[in-house]
This record gives sequence, C-alpha cells and structure tokens, in this order.
Amino acid sequence: MPSADDIGWFKQQFATQITAAVSGTPFDVDMITAIACQETGSIWSVLRKANLSIDRIAALCVGDTIDYKGPHKGRQAFPLNKADLLSKPRGGEMFTIARAALEDMAAYVPGYEGAVAKAEKFCHGYGVFQRDLQFFLEDPDYFLDKKYELFSNTLDHCLKELARGLKTIGLEARKSISDYEFACVAIAYNTGGFKASKGLKQGYFDGTKYYGEYIADYLALSRSVESEPPAITPGPYVVIARGGLKLRGGPGTEFQALQTLPANTTLQVVAIAGPDNNWAQVDLENDGLLDGYVFGAFIVPAASHPNSTEMVIEPG
Repeated sequence: MPSADDIGWFKQQFATQITAAVSGTPFDVDMITAIACQETGSIWSVLRKANLSIDRIAALCVGDTIDYKGPHKGRQAFPLNKADLLSKPRGGEMFTIARAALEDMAAYVPGYEGAVAKAEKFCHGYGVFQRDLQFFLEDPDYFLDKKYELFSNTLDHCLKELARGLKTIGLEARKSISDYEFACVAIAYNTGGFKASKGLKQGYFDGTKYYGEYIADYLALSRSVESEPPAITPGPYVVIARGGLKLRGGPGTEFQALQTLPANTTLQVVAIAGPDNNWAQVDLENDGLLDGYVFGAFIVPAASHPNSTEMVIEPG
C-alpha cells in the first residue's frame, strides 16, 4: 500500500500535468492520485526508490498476470491466456511486448518471480492507470506502439473512463462531486456499473477490502498530504496544451496574447514571474532574446516529456 511519502512523491512529479488535464472536470489531483494508488501504487512506490527516470517509472507501470481459471475464477475477459491472445491478429506481437513488460517490471518489483518463471505468463494491465489488454481488440496500436508508457497518454484514458463513470451514475452534469461520489464513480470506472445499495463494497475484492473502499482510503490519505509540484527552473521545456498555449506580453491573463504556441513546442525558460511564481518568461528561438510569458502549468521539462499527440487543454 502506498504510504503518505509515496503519495507526496507522486503528487510532486505529476500534479502539474494532472491539474491541467482535469481543468473543466469535477475531478482534482487527489482523486486522480487515489486511482493511481489503487491501480499501480504497489509498482511505482517501489520503482521510485530505484535509480530510474520519471519516464522510465511510468513506462514500467504494468501488472495483472492472472489468467482464466474456470467459470467465475480468475480472468474472465479477453485475453483469457496466452493461447487466447495468440489467436487474434497480431497477437504474437502483443505477447512479445506483454511478456517483456512483465520481465522488465519484475526486475525491480519483488513478488513477480513466480509469474516470470512461467513462460506463458504476461501482463494484462498497462500504464499508471492500467488500461486493460481487453481493449487490444479495438485499439491494438495503443498497446503495440507502447503509448501507455507516456504518463500523458495513460492519464488521458483514465479521464475518459472516469467521464463514463460519471455518466453511469448520473453525475455527468456536475461541476463538482464529493469524495464519496468520486469513490462511486471509481467503482463504475473499475466495473462498468454501480449499485447504490452496496455502497463502497463493490469492485475488485482482494480478500480484505473492495475497490471502492480502497479508493476512499487513498483519497483521504492523499488529501492529508501536502506536496508542491517541482518548481519551474530555467531550461528547456515543452508545451503540453493540446489546443496550444498562449504566449502573453506579461505574467498574467490580463496581458495581451501575442500568439498561440502549438502543442509540443520547445521553448527555453529564462526566468520565473508572477505573484505566485507560476508564469515563465521564455525565449522561443534560444537566441537570448525574450519573447513573452506562458503559464507554467502547461509546460513540462523537455527531458521528461517525449513528444506526444495526447495533450491537456488550456482553459480560457
């Protein structure tokens, strides 16, 4: 189970991207952190203590090696086992990736020795928020191209599934939800449905607690952890606003927008500005000349963010 220290680390690394991505939704950083804790907290809480980059940690977040064991026992969704996966188009390619993903992760995370020892075992869940391999049938490129390795991609899918969960329990029009309501949405995220009469005792049961109960516990723990995202410092950054990021004449939205920088634009942060140090003064051409200011929540260090077509949206 991820500790308060683990959660603090996670929020420090990913809060900026999450804050930008949840803008306009009823979700917040602690809610998304709770999902990450439940889905792969046992993985990244170990990986963070190894000498690995943030990108590598996100890429190694895979899991779920349980195969079909009979009716109502073990895995019931595609792929039931190796043979089931191999029976589908490009299933052989996917098994190679899935098997390597298990071996790579298990090299750092104890407890998977038994699975690695069995040549037919492979991982079924991919990314920090665990998109299940059952979706290989409808979206094979997501898995074959290893898009799940990028935090921005796995976060995007998480938010789409949470949006479906909102609709499932009739909260899609809400601009905010309570922590209990979020746990209910998370149950729908996990199972595809929700029964009000069962409360939080729904979703995967590990013999101790249900998925919904764990989400509630992790959310409460995350709310108790104060953690600031890494401060913006001078150096190369990348724009992560899907619709582009406004370059302004000063450090605030009251200043004129000079142009819109497309997603994946690389820029050089020269100085920090604004009342809360959340604006960056930038040099677009890396020629020593200052071009304007951008809001810091929509840029990330270039070294930790390979180009991705799935970006967050700058509001306003």
